[in-house]
Amino acid sequence: MALTASDLPAMYSLLANSMSGDESVRRPAEAALSQSESRPGFCSCLMEVIASKDLVSHVDVRLMASVYFKNSINRHWKSRRNASSGISNEEKIHLRQKLLSHLREENYKIAEMLAVLISKIARFDYPREWPDLFSVLAQQLHSADVLASHRIFMILFRTLKELSTKRLTADQRTFAEISSQLFDFSWHLWQTDVQTILRGFSTMAQSYSSISAEQHHDELFLTCQRWFLCLKIVRQLTISGFQSDAKSIQEIKPVKEVSPLLLNAVQSFLPYYSSFQNRDTKFWEFVKKACVKLMKVLAAIQSRHPYSFGDKCVLPVVVDFCLNKITDPKQASLPFEEFFIQCMVMVKSVLECKEYKPSLTGRVMEENGVTFEQRKKNASNAVSGIVSSLLPNERIVLLCNILVRRYFVLTASDLEEWYQNPESFHHEQDMIQWSEKLRPCAEALYMVLFENYNQLLGPIVVSILQEAMNNCPPSVTEITPALLLKDAAYAATAYVYYELSNYLNFRDWFNGALSLELSNDHPNRRIIHRKVAMILGHWVSEIKDDTKRAVYCSLITLLQDNDLAVKLAASRSLCLHVEDANFSEQYFIDLLPICWESCFKMVEEVQEFDSKVQILNLISVLLGHVSEVIPYAQKLVQFFQKVWEESYGESLLQIQLLVALRSFVIALAYQSPICYSILLPILQKGIDINSPDALNLLEDSMALWETTLSYAPMMVPQLLACFPYMVDIIEKSFDHLQVAVSIMESYIILDGGEFLNMHASSVAKILDLIIGNVNDKGLLSILPVIDILVQCFPAEVPPLINSCLQKLVIICLSGGDDRDPSKTAVKTSSAAILARILVVNTTYLAQLTSNSSLSVLLQQAGVTIEDSVLFCLTDIWLDKVDNASPMQKKTFGLALSIILTLRMPQVLDKLDQILSTCTSVILGGDRDLTEDESSGDMSSSRSQGEGTPPSKELRKSQIKVSDPIYQMSLEKSVRENLQTCSTLHGDAFNSAISRIHPSELAQVKQALKLP
Repeated sequence: MALTASDLPAMYSLLANSMSGDESVRRPAEAALSQSESRPGFCSCLMEVIASKDLVSHVDVRLMASVYFKNSINRHWKSRRNASSGISNEEKIHLRQKLLSHLREENYKIAEMLAVLISKIARFDYPREWPDLFSVLAQQLHSADVLASHRIFMILFRTLKELSTKRLTADQRTFAEISSQLFDFSWHLWQTDVQTILRGFSTMAQSYSSISAEQHHDELFLTCQRWFLCLKIVRQLTISGFQSDAKSIQEIKPVKEVSPLLLNAVQSFLPYYSSFQNRDTKFWEFVKKACVKLMKVLAAIQSRHPYSFGDKCVLPVVVDFCLNKITDPKQASLPFEEFFIQCMVMVKSVLECKEYKPSLTGRVMEENGVTFEQRKKNASNAVSGIVSSLLPNERIVLLCNILVRRYFVLTASDLEEWYQNPESFHHEQDMIQWSEKLRPCAEALYMVLFENYNQLLGPIVVSILQEAMNNCPPSVTEITPALLLKDAAYAATAYVYYELSNYLNFRDWFNGALSLELSNDHPNRRIIHRKVAMILGHWVSEIKDDTKRAVYCSLITLLQDNDLAVKLAASRSLCLHVEDANFSEQYFIDLLPICWESCFKMVEEVQEFDSKVQILNLISVLLGHVSEVIPYAQKLVQFFQKVWEESYGESLLQIQLLVALRSFVIALAYQSPICYSILLPILQKGIDINSPDALNLLEDSMALWETTLSYAPMMVPQLLACFPYMVDIIEKSFDHLQVAVSIMESYIILDGGEFLNMHASSVAKILDLIIGNVNDKGLLSILPVIDILVQCFPAEVPPLINSCLQKLVIICLSGGDDRDPSKTAVKTSSAAILARILVVNTTYLAQLTSNSSLSVLLQQAGVTIEDSVLFCLTDIWLDKVDNASPMQKKTFGLALSIILTLRMPQVLDKLDQILSTCTSVILGGDRDLTEDESSGDMSSSRSQGEGTPPSKELRKSQIKVSDPIYQMSLEKSVRENLQTCSTLHGDAFNSAISRIHPSELAQVKQALKLP
């Protein structure tokens, strides 16, 4: 039943109660509101609550009503077929009109929610159902006061932002039309408001004392807010209302019109930053926010429309302004970090812009004129010339010097933060976004600048480094400007190692300076020590063999520093060295004891999650690259035990621990059982999908499980007890199928008999879940497991997996593989398994193929057969022998030889094909099997090289050698079974033989060594 005006009091009570702190009041109200949501009139009631003049003071209830309204729009506004709930077209019309009639909302939060509501509806209804939205808003603007116009612009901004995210071509075309309609008005109002704001600012200093002036300030601030919204709208229209000129090479006129005036506004507002700083916090914050936003808009326009922004009236003035601000010594004392960041972002964006790179190719002409690519090259070359004129060599060198000498230098607040919390300081330097803080932003700009002008700046950076080292020898302990400049110079050399190595010899630098820095262990030297650690990590590719040992020793020394920030920097650099392709274990091996102890000790010291992850990562890398692990195994076990106990609830740390444990198992290899006391309980927790952290830990736990089995010297009860978890994992999803298959294979190879005794039903269930429910890639991964099961347990396994084998028969007899290599491979492998069963368990396959339940399944699958299932399979074996591997070919041959023993006349119809196939397999068999074995050996050696233990490959080889198929003689089998066939069929056999072509018959006799 629809809600009406009479339900408003009850609706108000429910909304009020839904915010109650008393759960017994809140929960029934929430449930009632949830039930009412789908009733007609629900949104209309909410709108009445929001707009009611009697409830103006009840802001919380009105806000809650707007939240429920927004949720209802998301769930029910868009009509869906067969939907039981929704909002009628009549109610939608009423709501749209009501929303547009309530534009002068005084409460800012509710006005913001109303703007969101309109934007959400516009996304669904504009332009088809709400074509007059923008015309109504524009009409209201002409007669609106400052408050109403502010609210309208709030709506416009939210709506344009929502519509700009629609990506269909028709929607983008609609947005372009909106831009053409709204741009002129919005831009004109923005310019008018700038003048109003600047006039107001100029008179504010004289009017602080009067009450009327305070009222005027309130109105001026509302104008400031409207101007800010208008700026956002202009940005949205300029960015999203036109196709990027990088794609169209069409001039975007608003860019040339807007950008210079945006810059003028920045220049006009900036002086008021210091004027308002100690007088009016509200306007001071506005000036700061406005200047930063204006620069962000300019950067966004440059990124979207690089060619139009590259005009000689725009790019030079903007970049020149930014460069002057960055390099102006007067600006250095201003605490306006966000603004300097935006200036650097702009310069960096221009230097990186690929559209501004000059093209070196010649001019290409068509008959009809200049090509699109040529126009693009011409535009790029033109802008490139402007950039070059803006950045002569003197200015580039000045910028580089300023960045290093001013912006790289640690401030007093940086040092205080470091002193208070070294851990937090280290991670903030590493993890913060470069565009959020001034120093990281300056570093990012420096790296781009150096990349563009490395030949010019290489000697400059080396000279800064030399000057800094000369002015601050290693003996200095006071934190002086010289020491801080040295730290900055070291940072500058670390960041551009890839280019600077042409100008700086690392060995000489290390021996003459860096190694000496570590001789002074005064607490203040931590500043330099941390930067040395960072340099040793960055320059890893430039460190030659004659310096490696000394560098390793230095990193171990730094790992034992008294400052945590230094230790963490050293651990990261050491990790880079150990992972390096040219890592030299012989120079490092005697340092391992100290390295392990330092890692264990550091884990005790650190508090932050990121620090623990970093240390665990170093340990994992060490385990993967050094051979001397066994002597430290017990201490590592204790370490992992402690970290696991302390990692409760921290999934990311536990993931890193699982990775480290996997590396530990690989390093221990045959001796891995010594870590089972810690490993197996952790493993069981990780593979239990019902545990709270299963979603995060399962993937890495599966990898650990696979590795543990691969390196297990023998099966243990705890590992056997893990397998039932596999059923739950496969039942939930096939996301980890490849690893699951490898785990099953390892169980079979390691101790198949005991494994099958305990988990036969689980194995059958898993195989039945997979076969028929995965794609061809999944089937190709699981079929070898079935094959090895049948190979190892020919009598026990086939009856156990009867349902699975029936599915394989259906796969074999289904069509559709003629032009699909993966389906052909699946059918060939499936047929080979069934052929193997015929050879090793003939009675079972006869029962399987004659079972009435299989006939029903074939019918349900739409497979029609004209002969017995066994003879249909015979056709598949004959057809797929050319697609088979050598061992599969031999299996097919043996199965076909058994078909010869059947007392059925159809055998003689296929005699020619069977003998031809068996002959080709026999004649090519020795060569093919030899090639197969050699490729297997290559695979084995390759796997061992990648860390797979020899034990697993050795067991697989042993199983292969003991395979009955491998041991049987196809020649003997065919010869004996051909004799049986002759006895069974008599003259009919002789008649069939006589129909074989003499040359083919001669080949048969040759293969079977018959007279």
